[in-house]
Amino acid sequence: MADDLLIVEDDPPVRRMLERSLRAEGFEVRSAADGGAALVAAEQAIPDLVVLDVAMPGLDGFEVCKRLRERGMSGGVLMLTARDGVDERVRGLEAGADDYVVKPFAIEEVVARLRALLRRGTDRSGLVSVGPLTLDTDRHEVRRAEGEPVELTGRESELLEMLMREPRVVISRTAAVERIWGGAAVENVVDRYVARLRRKLDDPELIRTVWGVGFILEP
Repeated sequence: MADDLLIVEDDPPVRRMLERSLRAEGFEVRSAADGGAALVAAEQAIPDLVVLDVAMPGLDGFEVCKRLRERGMSGGVLMLTARDGVDERVRGLEAGADDYVVKPFAIEEVVARLRALLRRGTDRSGLVSVGPLTLDTDRHEVRRAEGEPVELTGRESELLEMLMREPRVVISRTAAVERIWGGAAVENVVDRYVARLRRKLDDPELIRTVWGVGFILEP
């Protein structure tokens, strides 16, 4: 059975292009021209995947994503955005998004990222899997491949989840402090927690430092 994909895009030419291209890739495609219509479509049948524009009149993509998650939608959400700032990505992650594509985009990238979301199998019950890592956010435990689970503190778990939700994307210290510590910490606290994670994962190269910027997970 084809994966049910909901496209939410207010620009008609972009929406039609996505519909045509993603149907050709084997997806079962539905579409909505705004946030309200997207929520109605999701009420009729919860989609497996969503391609969701951020900047829409009325309900924007962040609010639509948040409401979809509240209604039990557990599949991958790929956001389309004209801006590539860290703050925008963090806001999307907090709303429940899994990945981003920056406009203008190549349809091949959209397809590749959707396929990756399907392979990743993000589980909103508490499991997040990327590469050799599986994180249980409810138990604050991480497992590498077939190894034994390793216990994490709450904030270690939050930081690792933040990195795992955006693998191969640099997460800045500022964004991590804002999301995990509510802005009430100095930025070098992130370095200390990354050092802890490296020791617990027993692989210092898995989380790489991007000097002067932040950290990136490279599974």
